[in-house]
Amino acid sequence: MRASWLFVLLTLPAACYLPYASAVLPTADEMSEARRWTAAALGGSTTKPVFSFIYNGRPVSELLAACEFKQEERKLDGQRAERTLMWSDAKTGLEVRCVSVAYADFPVVEWTVYLRNAGMADTPLTENIQALDAAWERPDGEEFVLRGIKGDYCVPDSYEPYEMTLGQNVTQTFAPEGGRPTNKAFPCYNLAMPDGGLILAVGWPGQWATRFTRDGERGIQIVAGQELTHLRLKPGEEIRTPLMALMFWKGSDPVRAQNLWRRWMLAHNTPRMGAPSPAGKPMPPILIMCTTDFYPGLRSNAADEIKYAEAYINAGVKLDYWVIDAGWYPCGDAGWPEVGTWEPDPVRYPKGMKEVADYVHSKGVGFSVWFEPERVTSGTWLATAHPEWVFKAKDGDANTSLLNLGNTEARQWLINHIDRMLTEQGIDLYRQDFNMDPLAFWRSGDAAEGPSGDRQGISENLHVQGYLAYWDELLRRHPGLLIDSCASGGRRNDLETLRRGLPLLRSDYLAEPKYTQQCQTYGLAQWVPYFGSGAPDRDDYTSRSVWCPRFALARSAPRQEGLDWKDYLRMAGEWRSASDYLLGDFYPLTPYCLEDAVWMVWQFDRPERGEGMVQAFRRAGCADESFQARLQGLEPAAMYTLTNLDAADSTERTGKELLEQGISIVLRDKPGSAVFIYRKKP
Repeated sequence: MRASWLFVLLTLPAACYLPYASAVLPTADEMSEARRWTAAALGGSTTKPVFSFIYNGRPVSELLAACEFKQEERKLDGQRAERTLMWSDAKTGLEVRCVSVAYADFPVVEWTVYLRNAGMADTPLTENIQALDAAWERPDGEEFVLRGIKGDYCVPDSYEPYEMTLGQNVTQTFAPEGGRPTNKAFPCYNLAMPDGGLILAVGWPGQWATRFTRDGERGIQIVAGQELTHLRLKPGEEIRTPLMALMFWKGSDPVRAQNLWRRWMLAHNTPRMGAPSPAGKPMPPILIMCTTDFYPGLRSNAADEIKYAEAYINAGVKLDYWVIDAGWYPCGDAGWPEVGTWEPDPVRYPKGMKEVADYVHSKGVGFSVWFEPERVTSGTWLATAHPEWVFKAKDGDANTSLLNLGNTEARQWLINHIDRMLTEQGIDLYRQDFNMDPLAFWRSGDAAEGPSGDRQGISENLHVQGYLAYWDELLRRHPGLLIDSCASGGRRNDLETLRRGLPLLRSDYLAEPKYTQQCQTYGLAQWVPYFGSGAPDRDDYTSRSVWCPRFALARSAPRQEGLDWKDYLRMAGEWRSASDYLLGDFYPLTPYCLEDAVWMVWQFDRPERGEGMVQAFRRAGCADESFQARLQGLEPAAMYTLTNLDAADSTERTGKELLEQGISIVLRDKPGSAVFIYRKKP
């Protein structure tokens, strides 16, 4: 059985204890540590910067020592201050900018490094560019412990947690597969050491790499950046490193650290309704329905979309968004994968998709449409009208190419075209998918730059910049727009992407909701507070296993004559009544496990409101009818009312009792589920 307390152990036997989690607020020591480190690493003209690269055969420290230096500071808002450090090399024209942001309300600092050729000739060779290249030394005591999760790759163990001890002279390297940043790997880490640690995130929607190297004493070197850079910059050309973010935490409780991270993500990174963060309203939980293979299929038409939307709405379902999935464009016999002509099919959508938008809008429902602009198949408009805009992979599928978003002309066309589509078709939520691995296309693009091999990494870097600039411009032109980030499920959800888009389908692995859906929540909720999934309206166990801030509850035949909607409405209403708790602090109360013979239990806590919920699942092979769940994060002296949603009865318990003794959950059926809501009494 694969199991651990909070993370799957890779180097040690499973641990099953659950330490008490203290209140999730930054401490004075944490804020002081963040300020101290930021001042030392990003505070001025240091010739030992937190980033690194080799320039003309010399380390960056030698280059910067000979450069002209200046810095600027400005306040971004009430909680964020920006500092820009700038170095200029008069000899070669290279300009280096390190732009950092420090937070007043969280012990967090972030930065991005930019390299620009301001000269008249190509720069010398620049290679091994790393956004982070820094060392830490632990105090005496226990070893470094690294925790994180796997990425998504449409398998049962997507988002599976891991834990490993980094002993002396150990090196551990992480990288995604194929150029999508959360494909198999996930670029977020919690590095614990005696009396605290740091959380590290790499924001790069491309091929990144992170390396942790322990020395023979008490030190560790962390290096992170774009995986491959070996290039010369042309005049006027600019590249950038991944965004790096560090959060400093104190104590011995990694669960509290993860909740501090969740709070920072919600406060400063999760997109908001009506405007970019930090303006606008916090993103609320949403209930959606997406037309897929069930009905009317992935070659949909306006008439059926309206009929099926009407079935849900007339049944009394309070949908937030209606989503048209792939296949609404001309795609012939090949079906939805034939992408590159981004106009509604004139036969199936004679009045455009606006006809569907107008109907759902009239019922108070938002409208969303699926796009996949970067993948281009042969025979489509993009492939035939502008072959110069696409990358071809050297040994790839001849039918598939990649739209080069680093090409200014291609990107500007896409911005203008999708901008028009959003306006004309009445689209409120733009869904962008990415069903291909781009790395081979980028590497082929590098090779096409010339035979010398001195442009490695440039195609990826410019494409990533173009991808982010594309989304930024859509958001600028449509301030209320929401973006759904999708890439064969959850394979492009790095920090830069998550700041602009919501991962409303965390994985394409949806076939087995009983265990894997629970495990996906368990792993991903530690790092990303807002995400989505969906389930058929089979039963309470299935539905509750997939409760997420974005929830889809599907009926396979919603227009069936005489269909009873009673249970559906009850299940959807139950999610709605509890959905706001899903954005609270997250406490796993059992080990992670993909096996059948266990309980899985967790808690979402909203301490500012004195409320929260416990979700418990007894799996089909579990012999134990009861489980004792010790709650976390409560006030020991407070009195709480505890309500079982299934029994509709309430009891009163002190916080001390719930923390120390817990609640006894009894489920006779297997599989079975239970939901308990608790509220602090005045």
